Formats: sequence, C-alpha cells, structure tokens
Amino acid sequence: MGKHKYIETPEKMWEYFIAYKEQVKSNPILKHDFVGGAGKEIQRKLEKPLTMEGFNNYLFMNGICDNAKHYFANSDNKYDDYLTICSHIREIIRQDQIEGGMSGIYNPSITQRLNNLVDKQETSINIPPMFPD
Repeated sequence: MGKHKYIETPEKMWEYFIAYKEQVKSNPILKHDFVGGAGKEIQRKLEKPLTMEGFNNYLFMNGICDNAKHYFANSDNKYDDYLTICSHIREIIRQDQIEGGMSGIYNPSITQRLNNLVDKQETSINIPPMFPD
C-alpha cells in the first residue's frame, strides 16, 4: 500500500497556493517609521514577496502538509502528476520576486541572489614585468 498524500491532487495544491498568495498579498509588512521635521510616527505598508519557504510554511501552519518539498522534488517519482502545477508555482514565485526587485518593491540585490541572476564579471589585469629578461 502506497503512502497517503497529504495534498490529494494537483488541483488541491493549486488551491492552496492561491490561498497562500492571497494571504501574503493582503497582509503587508508594517514598518515603524518617522517622517517630517517633528518625527511623526507612522506605519508604512510594505508588500510581502512570495517565497517557496513561505508557501511550505503556510501548508505546515495550516495543518495541510508537514513538508511540501517532496512534491516539488518529485521524490521517488511519486509525484509525477504534480510536476506541472509545481513548475508553475515556482515560476509565479520567481516572477513575483524578479518583477518586485526590478520595480524596487523588494531589495533587488536579494532578489538577484535568490533567483541566480547575479551579474558576474571577470576582471583580469595584465601587468608587464618591470625588468624583462
């Protein structure tokens, strides 16, 4: 007998992801800040990014699944039916992070590193010998 799947179908995985996305986007981070010469206290609303860790924690904290990483890794090829949904979830999260970083909503440097977008440049300097033979 095979092991029970906590997320019964790919469609259910998609429903959970949409619920996670709605929860994240409707609950901004509140940043305590001061403005003006008098230093008036305010709360700035900062948009939260979507993350794989956030989705995995959402599933855990809502009692849905202890660890969704098996679905995304397709452990032992047990989750072939989930490959398309998991692929789209990853791409939507990545799109949110990249577009948020490009538009300055999120820290562009962190967004680049998380998504392997760091621009690597190699610099080499050739110094001729001071006393050629």
